Amino acid sequence: MNSDNSKELQSMIEVYKRSGGNEKNLISNESGNIVINENKLLGKNETSGFHVEHKSIKDGIKIKIFIDEGAKIERPIHLCFGMLSKEGKQLIKSEFFIGKNAKASFFAHCLFPNAKNIQHVMDSKVHIGENAEMSYYEEHYHSENGAMVYPKLRGKIEKGGKLLEEFKLVKGRVGTLKIDYEVDQGERSSCELFTKVYGKKDDNIEVREAIHLNGKYASGMTKSRIVLVDRAFGNVFGEIEGNYPYTRGHVDCHEIVQGKGAKAVSTPKISVKTPLSRVTHESAIGRINKKELETLMARGLTEDEAVDLIVNKLLK
Repeated sequence: MNSDNSKELQSMIEVYKRSGGNEKNLISNESGNIVINENKLLGKNETSGFHVEHKSIKDGIKIKIFIDEGAKIERPIHLCFGMLSKEGKQLIKSEFFIGKNAKASFFAHCLFPNAKNIQHVMDSKVHIGENAEMSYYEEHYHSENGAMVYPKLRGKIEKGGKLLEEFKLVKGRVGTLKIDYEVDQGERSSCELFTKVYGKKDDNIEVREAIHLNGKYASGMTKSRIVLVDRAFGNVFGEIEGNYPYTRGHVDCHEIVQGKGAKAVSTPKISVKTPLSRVTHESAIGRINKKELETLMARGLTEDEAVDLIVNKLLK
């Protein structure tokens, strides 16, 4: 690694520590990790059963991640994607291949501490083999200016496979967020898509999560928790199709609106193609519990402090 890369890597680690992370996650030789600043790979550590390929592409970087067939990766694999600069675009095309009977968990840390005009585009494809399991937890850390974030996921889960995907953005301002997730499931597979976002000022949040249950006994759930204050806007679209017998699906969307200028929209779309399939939905839009807010303010907190405390508990 050249000296410039070494300095950038250390800077990314310092930001990661400020966001609450443990630096050992990004430098340990005992667990897998990848660190990217802008469109440059600063470091990676491959372990038994975990392999990485990467190459530069126009305006970005392409990453392929492989978990070998039958491999059980005990330690979480940490992925750090971010931009230290104030302006620019980061394009990451990622592809995950989880081999048959394999199991792995990923923790993705997306860091934009100095953002003023930053665009982050994550275009991901996920292939989960037969009876394989993948967990992917993504947490963002933004400046108070926010960023333009566009996560896209296209997933394919084979027979008996499992996917748990969680997206969380509660630190700093959102800016603009447009999530677009779509997953195709095979027989006896399961999938959970979970989104937690805290929108402030004039943040704009759009979430689309779609699951296609295309095999017997497949089950899927989309779950979103969106909190909107000031003039923030949130629009959540959750879709599940039960296309085969004995499939089960559920769309669960709760949005909280606090303040006169905030606005929330929720649109569930559910469908079945057989009477042996069952898909349900639950949607709610409301405000923070007034009694809980007043109790905290009576204990000396300002209204903003009380709201933050309640929201952070809700989105924990």
